[in-house]
Amino acid sequence: MNFLQSVSVLEGLKNNGFATIDYIVVVAYLALLIFLGFFLSRSKNGKEKDSKDYFLAGNTLTWWAVGASLIAANISAEQFIGMSGTAFASGIAIAAYELMAAATLIVVGKFLLPVMIEKKIFTIPQFLRDRYNPGTGLAFSIFWLFLYVFINLTSVAWLGALAIEQILGLRGCVLVIGSAQISIRLVIILILYIIAGVYSIYGGLSSVAWTDVMQVTFLVGGGLITAYAALSVISDSLNLEGGAFAALGKVYESLKQVPGDTHFNLAVQRNTALYGNITDDPYFTLPGIALIVGALWLTNLGYWGFNQYIIQKGLAAKSLDEAKKGMIFAAFLKILIPFIVCIPGVCAFYIKTQQPEMFASLAGGISISDDAYPFLIRNFTPVFVKGLSFAALAAAVISSLASMFNSTSTIFTMDIYKQYINKNASEKKLVNVGRITSVCALVIAMIAVYPIMGGADQAFQIIQEYSGFVYPGVVVIFGLGLLWKRASGPAAVVAAIGTFFFSILFKFIMPNVPFLLRMGYVFLVLVAIFVPMSLLNKNGRIEAEKLDQHTIDTQLKWSKILFIAAGVSFAVFIWGMCSPVLRSWGFEAMLFFAAILGVLGLYLRSNAKDKYQNAKAVGIDLVLFRTDRTFNIGAICVIVILAVLYIFLW
Repeated sequence: MNFLQSVSVLEGLKNNGFATIDYIVVVAYLALLIFLGFFLSRSKNGKEKDSKDYFLAGNTLTWWAVGASLIAANISAEQFIGMSGTAFASGIAIAAYELMAAATLIVVGKFLLPVMIEKKIFTIPQFLRDRYNPGTGLAFSIFWLFLYVFINLTSVAWLGALAIEQILGLRGCVLVIGSAQISIRLVIILILYIIAGVYSIYGGLSSVAWTDVMQVTFLVGGGLITAYAALSVISDSLNLEGGAFAALGKVYESLKQVPGDTHFNLAVQRNTALYGNITDDPYFTLPGIALIVGALWLTNLGYWGFNQYIIQKGLAAKSLDEAKKGMIFAAFLKILIPFIVCIPGVCAFYIKTQQPEMFASLAGGISISDDAYPFLIRNFTPVFVKGLSFAALAAAVISSLASMFNSTSTIFTMDIYKQYINKNASEKKLVNVGRITSVCALVIAMIAVYPIMGGADQAFQIIQEYSGFVYPGVVVIFGLGLLWKRASGPAAVVAAIGTFFFSILFKFIMPNVPFLLRMGYVFLVLVAIFVPMSLLNKNGRIEAEKLDQHTIDTQLKWSKILFIAAGVSFAVFIWGMCSPVLRSWGFEAMLFFAAILGVLGLYLRSNAKDKYQNAKAVGIDLVLFRTDRTFNIGAICVIVILAVLYIFLW
């Protein structure tokens, strides 16, 4: 029995379609990655790393390193496997997470990151500690640590291992060591942790960020090649002229003829005729325009603006201009991601439902939605390309894990150890504590991965929904704390508790409401609590700093524009609620959009007119928000591309 089980691993490797050159590509990639990680982390002139070198790469990152590292940290098995799985199940509307992220990066680069860099923010919890009070900073430090270790590290490694297991033909195999049987998936997870940890733990953010430049090349290049190769094989099997593009057209035409199919719609309408139960409808996970103007912005602003392992790359830029350009570069890369991960998922759905004979002849099968992407790699990528595709997937997983290890160590070391355990720790001690923290995170995640992630079908949606419990509070607390001079500590504490309380409450009392709409309702409640509490709070209130007339006039002008836009959005919301057709497109989202615009208008007017401010308010110079021609042209191009995509794929 043991002999047969151990042989099954070897048999799987022999029958997975990999040629020798594919294994060579993968091994060469991993060897180069580890070599570069150590080479780039070496100390210059024999000088020992200090905390700034280890946690912020010594503020040496160029715009292309910032942009590449942002995308490499973000794109992982969560997208390759989870998002592709959701595209398989529901369609390309899930691409809104990527497309709207491109727009969000423009906002972060223009308005949020400049303030953080100007104030020399080291970590996100540090900002909360300085802006509100030590308790708020500590609470969010603990929260982010739990999120990174128990959600992010486990989900990324689990999905990556699931894909690797499927691609290599090892599904269900075990390794036998003596009398012990070990799941091959857990072995793969351990290998991924070790590879990501071996250079990130030693070299810190400089190793992570500079190797990410190579990683994103494999990630984007290998992903595009995979999608193109899969479509080419489909074209050949159907005897189509025109190659990959003809195959994509065939898939598009075939699925568009299926009644109620939403696989090529970037906006999904509620279909009560086809799906009587809303939880079966793609609309339940992708609710219409909520993906464009609704609570998805809460997720994106919370993730791209206030998530330590993401924004840390921008904070490590060599200058503010380099950081801004890095955001635009990342936005362009982000637009490519739907073509890399969503189209393959839709193609897998087409093969399974429209070409059952072809599907039956292929290896692996699709037992759950998240099997879609590895199924395509295994069956549709030719020799050598298979190795590149595998390397791209490995790049996505390893780069994200490396960033999470580094950010976990940064938060624990700088926000807990240095603040509460050893305030006089030397630079060498801080670096060593950071390394030990990363090792501990690796071990804990390894123990927790199976109990947390076992049995997930569409892991991407699970991650988004439960991350959505906190993002409404994150946006209110961080956003208003950064930009509004009246934001107060007590209001932040209540909002921090309220984001969990109301998210859980609304999930129980609104089980048939899409979670993106529930997030919007939570945001409305938190704003309704946070703003009055801050305005009424007299503790820590001081006389407002005097502003020059130009600053006052500029803020009042934009406040008026935002209030008008909020009023228009609210009117559209009322109109939508009176129309069953518009309501089926999720027009509730216009209420959330109106609230966001209204809050922005309020903060601008308050900053310009109020005679008082919180004693810990962040002083803002409007000059920080100025952007050069390169940034402006890039931002316009991103917006135009997004508009074209939505027009043609609505």
